[in-house]
Amino acid sequence: MSGIDDLDPVLVHHIVNSLGWRDLRPLQQAAIGPVMAGEDVVLLAPTAGGKTEAATFPLLTRMSAKRWTGTSVLYVCPLKALLNNLLPRLETYSGWLGRTAALWHGDVTSTVRKRILAVRPDVLLTTPESLEAMLVSANVDHTSFFSGLRTVVIDEVHAFAGDDRGWHLLAVLERLQRVIGRPVQRVGLSATVGNPDELLLWLQGSGAGKQPSTVVAPHLTPLQPGTTADVCSPAVDIQLDYVGSVDNAATVIAALHRGEKRLVFCESRRLVEELGEKLRGKGVATFLSHASLSVEERRRAEEAFAEARDCVIVSTSTLELGIDVGDLDRVIQIDAPTTVASFLQRLGRTGRRPGTSRNCLFLTLDQGGLLGAAALLLQWSRGWVERVVAPPEPRHIVAQQLLALCLQESQVGDRLWQEWWSDLGPFDQSAEPVVRHLVDNGYLDQDGGLLFIGPEAERRFGHRHFMNLTAVFTSPPQFTVLQGRKEIGRTDPSLLTERIDGPRRLLLAGRSWQVTYIDWKRKRCFVEPVGGGGSAKWSGSGFDRGISFELTRAVREVLLGALPPVDLTARAEKYLAQARENFIEEVHPGGTVITRGPGGYVKWWTWAGHRANATLASTLCGVAAPAQQISDCWIRLRENLTLEVWKQVSNTAPAHLCLPEVDERAVRGLKFADALPPKLAESTLARRLADLESAAKVLAEPVRFVLRQN
Repeated sequence: MSGIDDLDPVLVHHIVNSLGWRDLRPLQQAAIGPVMAGEDVVLLAPTAGGKTEAATFPLLTRMSAKRWTGTSVLYVCPLKALLNNLLPRLETYSGWLGRTAALWHGDVTSTVRKRILAVRPDVLLTTPESLEAMLVSANVDHTSFFSGLRTVVIDEVHAFAGDDRGWHLLAVLERLQRVIGRPVQRVGLSATVGNPDELLLWLQGSGAGKQPSTVVAPHLTPLQPGTTADVCSPAVDIQLDYVGSVDNAATVIAALHRGEKRLVFCESRRLVEELGEKLRGKGVATFLSHASLSVEERRRAEEAFAEARDCVIVSTSTLELGIDVGDLDRVIQIDAPTTVASFLQRLGRTGRRPGTSRNCLFLTLDQGGLLGAAALLLQWSRGWVERVVAPPEPRHIVAQQLLALCLQESQVGDRLWQEWWSDLGPFDQSAEPVVRHLVDNGYLDQDGGLLFIGPEAERRFGHRHFMNLTAVFTSPPQFTVLQGRKEIGRTDPSLLTERIDGPRRLLLAGRSWQVTYIDWKRKRCFVEPVGGGGSAKWSGSGFDRGISFELTRAVREVLLGALPPVDLTARAEKYLAQARENFIEEVHPGGTVITRGPGGYVKWWTWAGHRANATLASTLCGVAAPAQQISDCWIRLRENLTLEVWKQVSNTAPAHLCLPEVDERAVRGLKFADALPPKLAESTLARRLADLESAAKVLAEPVRFVLRQN
């Protein structure tokens, strides 16, 4: 059995003497054998579980023993900030063995890039988008640069696998393997997930089942109240409170845990801004982090927070992943995240010092937030974690990859493109309609059996060396906000166009700003600081999948009397009791309920989650109200519904489940949708919005009618 003695002796010396470790953690011990054997591996552990070292120590040992040359290890992360944070550590570990590590992403200067190309580092830290940019760049001889590649480490692999960035990453890795002419070992690092074996098969791509593979997950049991997940994990302290407003949340945060470092998670950028402003108004040293703040603003906040003691940082999920924010004392959650997996990530930010416990205080703002938090904690207490499932039918990624491949190779045989992805899932023969659409609409030109970039791709994506083609994922357009030459962040354009009385004021970086000038052509907004009154707003993509079937069903369980085994304040207990009274007719332990509410509205209380309800509304279009807003909990039905009509429609529905209708805004928000046939773009989103399995479960359940006349 492998152990620390199998690592390079110089590495062992530094582990003991430089790091001061007496031994390796269970995950790090268990990872040595399969990683050094060259297997594809997924390493699972809670946040701060030592996953980086579990991967890099055996890889550095192999690198030294096998005398690998050139860039032999890629370390891929979903966030540039996470890469920045990891670089000093990996430079240190590599340096112990006389090896080097370097960073390559969009913020790295051209001078540094030229140095990397001239003297290749042994370990290169990058993002999938930057990796693809290297493949298509005329300034990078990718065949030579990647010739020594042996292994790719994918940090936070669960964050990739659950969305389109995962498909993009797999496709780029397949192209990279084709360039160097051999398979590359894949090592994924992940927090706890509900389906680790499936995650590993997904990570292997076209090599699934062909190469040896292992899930390494010692002591995988999720953290539960008063228990430990492994020998390194402390007990957990969870409290659920109801505060009723953002102002009350700020009051509680300002009063509690003075002298401690607190990280507060919010579920929207607007809420981060509002809470941050109120905390500063109460004299609390407060820092903010979210995706629409400038890189410099976020970096200043994270550095100040890491060095301070009595302070608060308010963040969206940007600080959920493994970025080091220093010696953290407390995590506070406003309302609830949409997944147990997110909660586990956030909980794992605390309890890293000996003698401390992992902790999280939930401060809920309204009835929905209280029920959502109680349901999430109920599922967590049962050891349940979401399965990570790749989005189905990523045809827009297929279109993007075909264009990127033609840019990379200049030209590709019109019958040979499949070989670049070894028939990986969506890149098999089913992609042929996408190829034909790209040719027919000028995105690709075809001549003599060859495909190459066409005029339409040049027009749409050719700006700044095809940056828009390699930047696969975009947010809605935003205006850059500047104070003089200093960038503060970005804001939604609607805040600059809506009618107002008086001066126009924005809330950004936790401060109010008065707009002095708007450069509409360059999408820039100039501001000066002002005492208060600013507003914050950011638009979404128009494609909302809500919360899952399992969590929505847990909300119903809470309304029927179930409680999570955590510390509930008297206020939380009081408002849970009120919620149960409010929903007494809408929940039933034996099935679903159809009610007639105020105004004659008829609602079917499915408690099935957003995607299942969207599927049911489309399937039951004969009785469902048209053009309705889909809820997690209910579907609106036609007001003239009768029991006889319901029975007739619902009895035939299970055999004819339909995909949900897709909003035009959602199609417009799908990058590269224009490079797809319109029907394929719509069906791609419809398939992703559907939950056929849960919809079938709901249709099989008894229905209770409470259709009183008003």
